[in-house]
Amino acid sequence: MKSMTFTLNDLEKRVRERSAESADVSYTRKLLDKGVAQCAKKLGEEAIETVLAATGESRERVIAESADLLYHLMVVLKARDVSLAEIEAELASRTARSGLDEKASRKGG
Repeated sequence: MKSMTFTLNDLEKRVRERSAESADVSYTRKLLDKGVAQCAKKLGEEAIETVLAATGESRERVIAESADLLYHLMVVLKARDVSLAEIEAELASRTARSGLDEKASRKGG
């Protein structure tokens, strides 16, 4: 298998670039033109497919479905004008305490 360096930052950039193209040539633009609710619905479908792959399909299917899930998450983030840097900052802020403490602080909120 050929090793290739492609990061989530690269994916975010690709989604941003494709969002500026015509819907005639860009699946990303076509999704965004349908609105955030439709983008979120597609993300949900991909999440379910990832869960199903994780619990009963091959490792290769888990990888493929995870790639789809991450792509559709980036589309939703683009639709909501949320950057990957903002998500990374949120994750960084959570490292100051244990995962159990952090999760408990979010209950009911």
